[in-house]
Amino acid sequence: IKQRVGIERRHCASEAETTSYMATHAAKKALEAAQLTANDIDMIIVATSTPDFIMPSTASMVHQNLQIDNFKVRCFDISAACSGFVYALDIAKQYIETGVSKNILVIGAEKMTRVLDWNDRSTCVLFGDGAGAVVISTSQEKKILSSLLFTDGSCLDMLNVPNNLPTSRGQAINIDPYLIMEGNKVFK
Repeated sequence: IKQRVGIERRHCASEAETTSYMATHAAKKALEAAQLTANDIDMIIVATSTPDFIMPSTASMVHQNLQIDNFKVRCFDISAACSGFVYALDIAKQYIETGVSKNILVIGAEKMTRVLDWNDRSTCVLFGDGAGAVVISTSQEKKILSSLLFTDGSCLDMLNVPNNLPTSRGQAINIDPYLIMEGNKVFK
């Protein structure tokens, strides 16, 4: 595995380490590094494809876990798979530049092991669990210079996780909830 794709090791979260748990842990470390308190935050963006729930958002759960007193904090998730954190960072940049927000907690968190088929060696060896966070704040000296993000929607069948939600009222779906990847096409 290390020779083919460069993965030396990966973390597999315990059952108790949910996406929101890992996101909260990363948020606390980011706040400490930024020398801010949770109550200094005015927005939380979580990039995840593996939320604990469809709703509420993982960002709202982090808000609760951090015991933020301010209820005027914008909290939302985005789902953009591997590029999710970069998209969240770009969104935060725009809120900072327009003056809408002053201190934004940007978190990327995934618990991919819950959507892996451990019998599928083409995917189970590639993905792990974890979270990272940063605080983006207004600054005169340091800033994100620019970003340019695009999506190619023609490749959706190459990497996805099916959804077991009914497509219409009362119509249950019975499909495997595991990640599906056409590895050779994805790596091209």
